[in-house]
Amino acid sequence: MRRVLIVSPHFPPTNAPDHLRVRMSLPYYRDYGWDPVVLAVDAADVPGTPDPLLAETIPDDLPVHRVHASRSPWLRRLGIGSLAYRAWFPLRAEGDRLLGDSPFDLVYFSTTQFLLTLLGPRWLHRFGVPYVIDLQDPWRTDYYERPGAPPPPGGWKYRVARWQAEHFEERAWAEAAGFVSVSDAYLQQLAARYPWFSARPGAVVPFGAPQQDFDLARQRDDLRPAFVREPGCLHVVSVGAVGPIMRTSLELLFAAVRELRQRHPEDVARLRFDFIGTSYAPPDQARLSVAPLAAAAGVGDLVREAPGRIGYFTAIRTLLAADAIVIPGSDDPGYRPSKIATCFLADRPTLALTPAGSALDRMVSSLEFATVARWPESGSTAAAADFLIALLVNPHPTRHPSRNWAKFGTEHTARARTRQQCELFDRAVNVHPA
Repeated sequence: MRRVLIVSPHFPPTNAPDHLRVRMSLPYYRDYGWDPVVLAVDAADVPGTPDPLLAETIPDDLPVHRVHASRSPWLRRLGIGSLAYRAWFPLRAEGDRLLGDSPFDLVYFSTTQFLLTLLGPRWLHRFGVPYVIDLQDPWRTDYYERPGAPPPPGGWKYRVARWQAEHFEERAWAEAAGFVSVSDAYLQQLAARYPWFSARPGAVVPFGAPQQDFDLARQRDDLRPAFVREPGCLHVVSVGAVGPIMRTSLELLFAAVRELRQRHPEDVARLRFDFIGTSYAPPDQARLSVAPLAAAAGVGDLVREAPGRIGYFTAIRTLLAADAIVIPGSDDPGYRPSKIATCFLADRPTLALTPAGSALDRMVSSLEFATVARWPESGSTAAAADFLIALLVNPHPTRHPSRNWAKFGTEHTARARTRQQCELFDRAVNVHPA
């Protein structure tokens, strides 16, 4: 049995999306020959509201080593609140101890705190342990510099983050033994950027399906949906962060609602659109990003936005209580949200708004569980309107007749996704970067 040290700073009970892959895979790593050990940050030192139920899904015999991140008020006054800065030295010290005390075959960085991946070369040189990078998002991107892109969020912090990505990405990843990515587009971008990349093993492994999480959510009577149902209304729900890169999909949706309302005002008056957990910011700093677009389209009275993050299991219960689900796609064609498998399991009528041919488009289409409104194809607004009309006519449809459960079961379960990761691990440990 090989051993893998998994660096996942955000770890249950921390409520964060970038531990989802690892958390769902933990029960299955040993089945494919890998014994996991987790290196994380103490949840008390991570901003946000923890979700205690997440901790109940972690195997009892899993070794989890936690470190404390700095909570110095001086760091925050300097604008240095990132977990990567605050936990850098504690994670480095604990990683040094673990790798020095007992043998490991691989280090697996599964986090969007990419600056921490600079520890990979250190541990490779000092202990001879190869490392693999999990690309849940791109570290370096030129999206906000493209023509027509919205202004980048974060002001000077964005500029600092971009400078770091440009200067440290290759330094951190040039010696990596392999890459796991949620999207083939991210691997293609690295291949175009670095000549050495094509020699490294890579695997496209989207997030798996949290079936056990749905079972737990259904068993908990204390969980309530994060929206308030209005009598006689149909609630179309989106759960998750919404950034500027989703503006096109939201404008398409609200244009469809506006046009449909002009034709069927009494019917459309029954619709309510609930966008929940749209911001990663703390509750006192979260800003509305969806409601202003709805107001500009003239349908603001039908849209409610709650930017504060909610618990993971509350999110599942919210999807189960919805009359329909909407998945807003990104202007980035490589974007493949982790929520796809979750929305599939919720088994509600689903509308996906996405660029034609994008990673989101391909995955949703292959699973055949959603109506897809694609841009810039003509008729994309009509496709969204037709979905809403069908919902109004039949608000309680039976399961989507063409939903591809067979493909879902063989490729998209947490077990299947873990097997794909471990196959990449097996290839990576035989690679010796130059």
